[in-house]
Amino acid sequence: MSGSGSLLAISDLHVAFDDNRAVLEGLRPDHPDDWLLVAGDVGEVAGDVGRALELLSRRFARVVWVPGNHELWTHRQDPLTLRGRDRYEHLVRICRDLGVLTPEDPYPVWQSPTGPVTVAPLFVLYDYTFRPAGTTTRDEALARARESGIVGTDEALLHPDPYPSIDAWCRARLALTERRLSALAPGTETVLVNHFPLVREPTRILRHPEFALWCGTEGTADWHTRFRARAVVYGHLHIPRTTFHDGVRFEEVSVGYPREWRRRGNGPGGLRTVLPGPEVPR
Repeated sequence: MSGSGSLLAISDLHVAFDDNRAVLEGLRPDHPDDWLLVAGDVGEVAGDVGRALELLSRRFARVVWVPGNHELWTHRQDPLTLRGRDRYEHLVRICRDLGVLTPEDPYPVWQSPTGPVTVAPLFVLYDYTFRPAGTTTRDEALARARESGIVGTDEALLHPDPYPSIDAWCRARLALTERRLSALAPGTETVLVNHFPLVREPTRILRHPEFALWCGTEGTADWHTRFRARAVVYGHLHIPRTTFHDGVRFEEVSVGYPREWRRRGNGPGGLRTVLPGPEVPR
């Protein structure tokens, strides 16, 4: 529940960088009732993720986290050697010890000025369906990406165990998550929170369009309308902006790497207000 606070969001803190740890240290609520949605890629090392979420959980009335691809990496610098689903479940346990909500918990309800909104943290990965023009299969698309010299680091560090592939893990997560969302009471309004964009359109401006392969799934393309989203929160692209799709507001809330936010010239950005917020394009 919320009093007079706001529903805030951020993602892609990448706290391995000193300058980004300073960004993390500076994140504070404006009101004691503020909630914070953390849309993944806090860091690559499990200990860093836990420490960052612990700090945020002490400052905000409620913290909701979804995993990014970087948290799921089995990185050589991380003492935690778990892979795939076991790694994700370990991160969920860290969050539960901190009182941080995850995609495995009951969806909380935010009391907005216009009525209750269910906050749905999602974990649905990607399945190589954001393919470049002229390719029709996963293998063709991956071959095109390799020819272009664009291969996601996930191919080396993100393991799908016990699933045979990332796309198989994605299909399992899609099925599970769709069942949960479909079980919401009729008329329930939502804020959907996922690391990857739920629709392909935000990837159209990528400098390297081949990278879209590692950016989402066509399986979520209508979720923002089917599940009555007041807003959709995501990160991953490191292109912070507000867009509208089918009249629904999408907020890309990433900080990104220091070299990126320095190049933007306006600093690393900060917390984005999701609710209360504009409901229609201006």
